[in-house]
Order: sequence, then structure tokens, then C-alpha cells
Amino acid sequence: MKNKFIKSVLILGAILSITACTDLELEETDSVFREGSDDGFSGVSDVPSALANNYNALRDQMNTQENLYALQEVTSDEMVVPTRGTDWGDNGLWRTLHQHTWDPNHQFLLNTWNNNNRNVFNLSEIIAPESNANPEQIAEAKFLRAFSMYWVMDLFGQVPFREVDQGADENPIVMTRDEAFDFVMTDITDALPDLREVGPGAEANFANKAAAHYLMAKLYLNKHIYVGGEPAVEDMNQVITHVEAIEELGFGLQSGFFEIFEPSVDTETIWFTTTGVGSRIWNGLHYNQGAPGQDAGGWNGFSTLAEFYDLFEGPEDTNHPNVGQEERRGFVPLEGTTVAEAEGFFEGNNDVDDDGFIDGSDIGIGFLYGQQHELDGSETVDRGGNPLFYTAELPALVGNPDNTGVRVLKYHPSNGSYAEHMILFRFADAHLMKAEAIHRGATSEESALELINELRVLRDATPISAITDQEILDERGRELYNEMWRRQDLIRFGQFTQEWGFKPASEEHRVLFPIPTTALTSNPNLEQNEGY
Repeated sequence: MKNKFIKSVLILGAILSITACTDLELEETDSVFREGSDDGFSGVSDVPSALANNYNALRDQMNTQENLYALQEVTSDEMVVPTRGTDWGDNGLWRTLHQHTWDPNHQFLLNTWNNNNRNVFNLSEIIAPESNANPEQIAEAKFLRAFSMYWVMDLFGQVPFREVDQGADENPIVMTRDEAFDFVMTDITDALPDLREVGPGAEANFANKAAAHYLMAKLYLNKHIYVGGEPAVEDMNQVITHVEAIEELGFGLQSGFFEIFEPSVDTETIWFTTTGVGSRIWNGLHYNQGAPGQDAGGWNGFSTLAEFYDLFEGPEDTNHPNVGQEERRGFVPLEGTTVAEAEGFFEGNNDVDDDGFIDGSDIGIGFLYGQQHELDGSETVDRGGNPLFYTAELPALVGNPDNTGVRVLKYHPSNGSYAEHMILFRFADAHLMKAEAIHRGATSEESALELINELRVLRDATPISAITDQEILDERGRELYNEMWRRQDLIRFGQFTQEWGFKPASEEHRVLFPIPTTALTSNPNLEQNEGY
């Protein structure tokens, strides 16, 4: 169940869903074009279905630990995918991301480039006058187009763009980062008046005004990274304006940190997608840790570094329940929780196999460190029959046994092993953006220290006495881990190319990814990014 709201909200109506299906086979080229008659582009014949297909595309692209998620998380100090035996070797695909040694032929770069550029083109077809979309449909399409173009701009620094009536013999133009920033901002500004005005609730899985304000706040916060120079006070003031607009729509902080990631209504979730969260659950859990719907257990790959785990308050030697750790570090149960005794995080959660235990209640939440247990309280064992004790330290990126590395869970199998509710935009992020904007010079009656301590107290963490850049970055890590923002945050605070576990200091050009080789081949208007 969800814990109490900080602000009262109106619970909106029945859950809406999109059921249209789509074929999302992607060609390996940025030069997406429409195959049609010699008469040229005549418009999208069924705009609602075309929009549904684009929401489906978004869900499919988020339903993986590869591609965009990997580029944002595994390239940071927050996530590492060590090789255990031959598992997760994948010809070094994961290690090169963590060590910042990727090249233009990395498959996740190509997939992310193709996915988002295809989204942009398909949404441009809906927006085109020939499609006769109504104002709300155009607004949705412009917001979704801005979201995909935002990622191309953020990751690659230049954006190809093909008009809907261009043929295959015409190369897409290429926008600079400055031009792409303006294009994305114009799309959101144009969309905002006609987007749905909804508060927390079921309709937050569609483009909406609060999501538009959030994306604009994110753009202004990072504007100096995209266009150069130092953070401008007027841009930081814009961050505050857009965050406060989100608050006016009924969104706010909520107590019960891990309940936020349940598939139900809360005040935190600004925009979510109804994709399965299984990849966020099972990619790190051991092969012998399972739950109904995933009885075969986890995939035993993803972990975090010891130094990231150390950012959280709590004793060094245990993360069992109620040992004085802050809420966001989570806990590792000593046994399963019966349905009759369920309270707190497990209250009201699933028992689909009707065994009397909350599903997966023997599996921890947050950061899994130390000995793991079964529902009956016995010790979980590894494949060799040894006690499964997750260590904080990893010996290397290769040659790891089953148990090295602290595992990370925000979505939990007690809510469904593949529950379809993945958060994209969350209010606590907006709250921290506001604090950072004030710290960077914005005008406000509130202080950055006040806002950060408001959040820390809510998460059972000790208030801090002073604000520094490092404190803000650390607080963002503690609150937003595993939500695809760490790479961007490290870049904004000038730490992305610094040394961390299993990664030496990397070259400054690594703040941008290279343009994929096949994209360069297909579009001579593109130029490879510096350093590649």
C-alpha cells in the first residue's frame, strides 16, 4: 500500500491503457524515411493508432537493461556489470561502458540512436498538417518528440532531422546541440497549452502538463552543458518556475520511499510508462533468488560499487531491518513475511501462489548486502551450496564468484515479478532540481538547505548543516539511484570523467558518445564527435 501523502490529491478515474500493437523492427540507420507513393506524404490515416504505436515504442525501449538505461547507469559510478564466469561477458559490451572505453561500434549506442531518431520521425508524421491531428494529439506528439530528441541531444550532441516529405535520396539535416535545444524547447512550449492537465493518478501514463514542466526544468538546469558557459541565474529561475507549476498540479513529496515504486497512485509519479519492470528486478538478483512469475531466479549481473553504497547512512556490517539505516538504503529480511503479519513495505502486497507468504518477501529492497535468506529463515545458498553473502567489494570486473557486489532493487517482486509500471519522471527529482537551482543562484524564499533537509527527514536521514555541490550530487544519488539520471548528474557536476572503482580518469570527450559508424555512413551531414 502507499503511505500517507504529503499533499492531498484527487485520485483520478479508472486506469487507462493503450492496447494497439506495433511492429518496431529497427533498421540500422539514422536516415529514417517513409516508404510511400510518388505522390508524396499525404498524412497519417489513423492518428490515434499512430500515437498508440509511439507509446508502445516507448514502452518497448524502456523494457530492458540495455541501450538508454545502460548508457545512463552503467557508464556511471552507480552501476557495474561484472563478469561471473562467462556470464555477462558479452564480448566486453558492459565493461567498456563502465571503463569509458566504448567506440562508435558499440551496439547499445546504435540501438539508442536508432530508437530515438525513429521516434522523432514517426511523431513528426503525426504533427505534420497533412495528418489533420487535433490540438491535443499534436501536443502529445510534440511532447513525445521532444522527449526522444532530448536524449539524442543529451547523449550525442547533434541531432539528424528528416522532414516527413523527404525521400531516401535526401540526407537529413543535422542540428547542432544549440539548435536541438531550441527545437526541443519550442516543441514543449507549443505543446504545453493543449496537454492534459492531470494531477497524480492513472492518466499520468500519458503526456501531460506536469511532465512538460518537468522536462523544461531539466532542460534549463542542464542548459549550460548543452549550449556552453556557466549556469545563468535566469535559467535557474526558470527551473523554479516549472517545478512550482508541477506543485500547483497536485504533485509533491511522499513518505514511504519504496511504496512509490509500486504500481499504484502516489503524489510523486509525474509520468510513467506501463512497461514491465522485470529487467530492473532480476538483472542483479542471484540465480537462486526467485519469486512467483520468475521462479528460475535472477540473472546475477548488475551490482553497485562499494563507494556508492557508502553514500547511505547505516552501519557498515549489516543492512538487516531496523539497524539505524536511512530508509533509502532499504533492508535485507531475515525471513519471509506472512500475509497475516505484513506491515510497512510488504503490507497489502501479493501472494499469488497462496503459500501464506508475501511473494518475494525473503528478497530485500534497496541495497542487498550480506547474507540472504529464504522464506523459512534458512540461509540462501549459491550454486556451489555455500551461504549466499553479498560482499561490498568486487575483486575485478572479470573473474567474480556468484556473491560479489551489493545488489540494487527499487522495484520489488512482491508487487509482481514483471509489474507494468515504470516511473520516468518523479517529483523528488523536481524538488532536488529546485534546490540545486537555488544553490546556483536562483531567487527564492526557500533555501537549498531547507529543501534538501525536508527530503532527508522524510527519508529517515540525518539533516545536514551546510550545502555544497558535493552534497547536492550525493543527495541526488541517494534519492534517484537506478532511475537513469546518474550520468547526466555527474556531467553537470564535473565528475563524469573522474576516477572511480575499476575506471581510471577518462578523457573529457567521453561526456558525449560517438556517432554510430553506420549513421556516419548513411548520412554525410553528420560529423564524428571530437575524440572519436
